[in-house]
Amino acid sequence: MMIIFWISLIVICLVVEIITVGLTSIWFAGGGLLALIACALGAPIWLQILLFLVLSLILVYFTRPWALKYFNPRRTKTNYEDAVGKTVRITEKVDNLAGTGVAVLNGLEWSARTEADNITIEANAIAEVVAVRGVRLIVK
Repeated sequence: MMIIFWISLIVICLVVEIITVGLTSIWFAGGGLLALIACALGAPIWLQILLFLVLSLILVYFTRPWALKYFNPRRTKTNYEDAVGKTVRITEKVDNLAGTGVAVLNGLEWSARTEADNITIEANAIAEVVAVRGVRLIVK
């Protein structure tokens, strides 16, 4: 009976993967295959379930980031993700306490703030983006 369960689980996971094409359930099909093999070899149900869970989680944790990188290479970073680490020109004094600060990144103006409230950056200075919070660049 468990052999039918594991085969059904594998088929369901594969069908969901084919429908979504999002690398979401293929990892559980791998875990189901290991559990199916264990079942065919006469392993107890608790061991089958343990093997299913352990292998599925290992596959998700270690291979999903790699697979997303190589199976989705056309994904481009948004300006939000691309901003961190870039240098910007400060066009208006950045002062957290006064609530002022504007920086230009790739020709677009962004609100800017510093990492700490006691630090200010004068206009026409060059700064580095260390984070993006909402619609504000955090600079140093």
